This record gives sequence, C-alpha cells and structure tokens, in this order.
Amino acid sequence: MNFEVEKNEFLKMITRAQNIVEKRNTMPVLVNILIEAKDNKLKIFATNLEVSLTDSCSAKINVEGRVAIAAKNLYDLTKELSDGTLKFEKQKNNWLRIKQGKSMYNIVGINPDEYPVFPTFETNEFTKVQSSLLKEMIEKTIYSVSNDETRYHLNGVYFENHHEGSLWNFRMVATDGHRLSLINRKFEKPSTSKNQMQNGVIIPRKGLYEIKKLIDQSDFEELEMAIEGAQLFFKTDTTILMIRLIEGKYPNYKQLIPQNLKENISIDKESLLASLKRVSLLSNQKSKGVTLNFSGGKMEITSNNPELGDAKEELDINYSGKDFKIGFNARYILDVLSNIDENEIQFSLKDHLSPGLMRPNNDQNYTCVIMPMKI
Repeated sequence: MNFEVEKNEFLKMITRAQNIVEKRNTMPVLVNILIEAKDNKLKIFATNLEVSLTDSCSAKINVEGRVAIAAKNLYDLTKELSDGTLKFEKQKNNWLRIKQGKSMYNIVGINPDEYPVFPTFETNEFTKVQSSLLKEMIEKTIYSVSNDETRYHLNGVYFENHHEGSLWNFRMVATDGHRLSLINRKFEKPSTSKNQMQNGVIIPRKGLYEIKKLIDQSDFEELEMAIEGAQLFFKTDTTILMIRLIEGKYPNYKQLIPQNLKENISIDKESLLASLKRVSLLSNQKSKGVTLNFSGGKMEITSNNPELGDAKEELDINYSGKDFKIGFNARYILDVLSNIDENEIQFSLKDHLSPGLMRPNNDQNYTCVIMPMKI
C-alpha cells in the first residue's frame, strides 16, 4: 500500500475516528483504525463494537492496500506535522511509514485481517433531520441517562416519532429512575414516507455523544438518518456513523410524568441557579440534598452538613399557594437549569412526597421530572 494525501483532509478523518476507538483496552485490536486505499480514495474504519464510523477523502493511490494502525499514535503524530502532502507506505511487517519532506516516521501496525468485520447496510430509506434540533434534543436529555449497568435499557435515550400533517414530531426521553427529561421537536416532513421509529428505539449514551460530535465537527445543516435491524445510521457526504441500538423495552415514561399539580411557581432561572450552586456547597457531598421552603411569595433554600456547616438563601418568587417544604438533590435541579435557555422557569409541585416538574415558561415541549428526597 502506498498513497499520498493532504494533511488537513487526513487529520479531519482520524480526528473523528479516534473518538470512536475503544479506550479501555478490553480488546486490544479496537485501539486501531483500519485504513483502506482504493480507487483514488482513502477510507478509514473505526469501531468499539457499539459505535462504528467510516469516512473517506480523495487521495493519490499509488498502490492499493489496507493497514490497521493505533488511532491515538497516528492522530498525535499527524496533528504535529506541517500542512501539505503526506506520503504513506505500508511495510512488510504491517508498520506504516509516513514521509514529509526530509522527515520519516514509522508506526507499528497490525495485520488488517485481524480487524473486526465492519457493519454494513442495504437500506435507502434515509430521513433528513435538522442538525441543530437534533443536537438540542441530545443536550436536553442525555444528562438523565442512567449509569446503572444492571438496568441496561436505561443506559440510553428513547427516541420515537409520529407525524402531524406536514410536520414530524420527534421525541427523546431519558430517565435514571430519579429524574426524567423529555423533549419534543417538530421537524420538516422527511423525504421518505416510511415512519421508521414509530415504535421507538433506545440509543446508547456513547452513540449520542458521537452524533453530537459529528454535528459539531461538520458544517451540514442536515444529517441523513436510517434504521436497519438493530443499527441506527447517520450520514453526511462522506461520513457514516453506525450505532448499535440497545435491545429491550423502555419503561412507560408517560406514567412517570405527574399530572394535576396544584402548586405552580414561576422563578427567575439565573437567581435560582446561582443560589443552588452556593447552598449546595454546604450540603451532603454525596446526596447533594437541599430543602426548598415555599411561603408567601418567598422560597427559602437551605442545606446542612455537620462536617461542613449550613447555608440558607431566600428568593422572591411568584407564588401564593399554601406553605410547604420539599427536599431535592440539588445536582438534578442544576442539570435542568443549565439546559433551559429561557429566563423564567415554571416549577410545579403537589406535596413533599410527590415528584416535581420543571419547564421553561414558554416551552411546554421540554419537560423535566425530579423525584423528591426525604428531609
């Protein structure tokens, strides 16, 4: 194998690829990426068996071939090289030689036949989705995904859709059993008529982060999306991201959203965010428990930790209901506030034993539910 390629084009590809590769060394072969030179095109493959990526760019192919190289070593070296043409040549021992000007580098490789068989797809049923909306939906739900490996079906975000006239309504839901985030967004009617996610799919956390990185690293206003079997695909002009979906039944999240909450409180987001950050510093460092006390247009936020001290702050709020107090994990509320773009939020409650519901004042399509703590 022998080829020449522009450094910046090559670096773009391996930057995406090295995000994918397995970092934990559970399978040594997965720290590598596969490079294939063929038909005047350079193609790379990266996988951790859960998320896979292919990308390609134009190159001058002198001798076709394949090689598997450690992604981090290749990335670290390439980013330090000067702009311009790089020359690559595979050696007989599967090492990869890189030349630029009078400089030469040799990186240890492995037999490309050891690399895992890469996922493929046959579907042409791709749906176009707006990148900005998809990114927003991921950011507003991913923090609620469970880290509990024994509840594997909660280790991802539930994604479903249905159409309303000329628009499709996409929904993402995440819960870890202590909190829930749900967002609806309307997308323009896709070019395909097939409703691929009517029954919903569960996208793993790692896959969601890679979708977001793909959006951040590309200039495309739309991505193309498809599902085939247990795989979810996203593609741009040259990049294809393949995500193995989580199998299992997602819980009936609608049952987790409280209804008919009597106490509705309007609060300034920035004031609550700043107060909670300060008060939670003196809370239990594990549970981050704080107490909210509502009384006559005021909300008092308190925390207590015998090893650190205690804290109390008072905020003016738009509230005229009955007096009561309730405990929450401050971190859960802070996560919600950090993902709300509006200045005013609505906090809806029933009593000290029931979950609370938070929404932006002017966006009923973003709903966050938080379970209370004993106080």
